[in-house]
Amino acid sequence: MKIAVVGTGYVGLVTGVCLAEVNHDVICIDTDLQKIKNMEQGISPIYEPGLEELMVKNINKGNLKFTNIHVEGFKNAEVIIIAVGTPQMPDGSANLQYIEAVAKSIAEYVTKDVIVVTKSTVPVGTNDFVRQVILDNLKCDVNVKVASNPEFLREGSAIVDTFQGDRIVIGTQDEETASILEMMYEPFGLPIFKTDIYSSEMIKYASNAFLATKISFINEVSNICEKLGANVEDVANGMGFDNRIGRAFLNAGIGYGGSCFPKDTHALVQIAGGVHHDFELLKSVIEVNNKQQRLLVDKIKARFENPEGKTVAMLGLAFKPNTDDMREAASSVLARELIQLGMKVIAYDPIAIENAKTQLPQQVIYANSSEEALKQSDFALIVTEWDEFKQMDLGKLQEWLTEPILFDGRNCFTLEQAKNAGIEYHSMGRPSIMLENKVSIN
Repeated sequence: MKIAVVGTGYVGLVTGVCLAEVNHDVICIDTDLQKIKNMEQGISPIYEPGLEELMVKNINKGNLKFTNIHVEGFKNAEVIIIAVGTPQMPDGSANLQYIEAVAKSIAEYVTKDVIVVTKSTVPVGTNDFVRQVILDNLKCDVNVKVASNPEFLREGSAIVDTFQGDRIVIGTQDEETASILEMMYEPFGLPIFKTDIYSSEMIKYASNAFLATKISFINEVSNICEKLGANVEDVANGMGFDNRIGRAFLNAGIGYGGSCFPKDTHALVQIAGGVHHDFELLKSVIEVNNKQQRLLVDKIKARFENPEGKTVAMLGLAFKPNTDDMREAASSVLARELIQLGMKVIAYDPIAIENAKTQLPQQVIYANSSEEALKQSDFALIVTEWDEFKQMDLGKLQEWLTEPILFDGRNCFTLEQAKNAGIEYHSMGRPSIMLENKVSIN
């Protein structure tokens, strides 16, 4: 099929490349000309493992093209996929200005019957809005159908999620449109769930809100475990054996971040408010997460009578490993608060440093490696669970740090590993490992 994808962020570019990989004829559209030129050379604007290799492969096969000219992109398209951003407004609702702009472009430039698929995360009713904008501005006498097709991609594993996902959701008003989209996705061999448009739009928000709820729940349990001397990992594992609960997303830490969970939880609260429903549970999830991101600061203040003047190595800046995304990253909150306490922050991340420089305070110093950061610091924090940090030789901390103290916000190591390494170790929801001359902060 001939498919146009509007927007080349995580969702749009990964979707376009993967559709090309299963031999559809795909053209990706973006307004940024320099970005288009780079992508034509196989250079991705985002960091996503395996993406550039697939880009180059499908550009060479002729299945994947790029343009900044909408009329060129829409000319032969049987399906147009909208994958532009829906950034969060000050009140938490989704900003639909880019969705509206694409709808107007479609209305102006399509010259044949087409299916318009909204893959961006949008409030319930947005596809009605898209349809109306197109109909109000349509230049040619063509038939335009709309459909909802939410994405469920995780940054850092988006390609795997595309080819090995749990399901594909298609929301339409008629069976013919649903069947065409089902045929488009058939090469992926994944379960396809067909429903109405409103339900499809809601599935995305409900899914992300539920996962965010699991994270905030286990983080609250983690905080209780610390006060009781229990081990949250054993608690989570014990819970996870129950098929009704499952082990996924029960990893205690310093909260969720990124472009999806924070934005989508706030948006669903606003959607609920729009129909006069006070989503108290989700408001609590958001509040818990906001507090959780500051928990390492509380631990540092409890450990050190006066942390002013100390230097800390901050390992990991992106909101999660295998991405350079700094949106809603815990490192931003931590860096600001540590600097306010009068501390010097030396930061390192394998991928995200350039993006971090636009988000973190100017006072942050950046190292070229974890070793470099550690050798200049009094103690250390792990903020993002990159494999590089999880595989670190903890014994080296005695040599590199002024004080062999590690605050692990992602529980990268077992308590036994920390004890054997002879370091002081403070993690999430587990008893602290103290040096012999120190008293536990629990």
